[in-house]
Amino acid sequence: MVETNDTDDAAVMEQVEKTIPPMDLGNAEKLLREAKQIFDKHGVVFFLRQGTCLGAVRDHALIPWDDDLDLGSIIDMHGFTEDTIEPTVESFRAIGCYVEVHREGLYTTVKIMKYRIRIDWQCYRVVKGTIAHYPGVPFPISLFTSLVEVDFIGDKYLVPSPPAEYLLYKYGPDWITPKQAGYEKDVLDNMPKGTVPGRAGKLSQFLAVHIFPSRTARLLVLDQNGEPVPDACVLIAGLNRCRTNRQGYAKFYLPGADNYAVAVTVGDNEEVLYEEAMAPGKSYVYRPDVNKSAGRYFVLTEE
Repeated sequence: MVETNDTDDAAVMEQVEKTIPPMDLGNAEKLLREAKQIFDKHGVVFFLRQGTCLGAVRDHALIPWDDDLDLGSIIDMHGFTEDTIEPTVESFRAIGCYVEVHREGLYTTVKIMKYRIRIDWQCYRVVKGTIAHYPGVPFPISLFTSLVEVDFIGDKYLVPSPPAEYLLYKYGPDWITPKQAGYEKDVLDNMPKGTVPGRAGKLSQFLAVHIFPSRTARLLVLDQNGEPVPDACVLIAGLNRCRTNRQGYAKFYLPGADNYAVAVTVGDNEEVLYEEAMAPGKSYVYRPDVNKSAGRYFVLTEE
């Protein structure tokens, strides 16, 4: 379910999400400070996560090529509840932010935009002792029970603890090395095998693929000549892995319309598509780019 405020900024949000331009760092710092004031006003405990946490811990600054601010809170921890989300959202709207609220089983995503800068505030639900970070990394809740402060952009912000262990879970052992492209593969290679806790298991996914086509999607894998590729491996991070048939199609379960990380392997060549918008019931096409084998986003097209 999606709740939005009715404004023309929706089109701007969609454009910024799909083109992922680097943030203006001055405006990003300004918006982060405004967000902190609102969270503090409502007593919301939040932490820096993903790329924002990486920049704060490793670089003591925002990452120059990052495209959004990543913040997190955990429902029913640190005094934060579902009921706190709506009044906090209204405070963001009151200062001129465009806000979308997406409610999903594992989390509620609050997308906030001002100055053409996006905040991705994830309000996580604890499932089997974990919370699910994009693109389906199950983090142990122990990393979030005792958040620690770091000095960042002239103030103090909370991060998971210990910070290095959190970043290791997310980005792998090479997290200390700045990477504008290529970190996506590190993330997927570092993820535990199998399905994220709280998602449909192997049996449920098998039944969906074979009995309920409305809960599945297809991907046609093409080669550089535009020909279908049989027996290519398609990984939907945190969900499933399958292979293309003789006609070049892979069929897989999706829990809903969302962004997913997809890895396509043809022979010895693998490309990680870190963010692809997909929905059940639809068919997509993958085309390789001979000039770029990493760092591509939103490249799948509907068939």
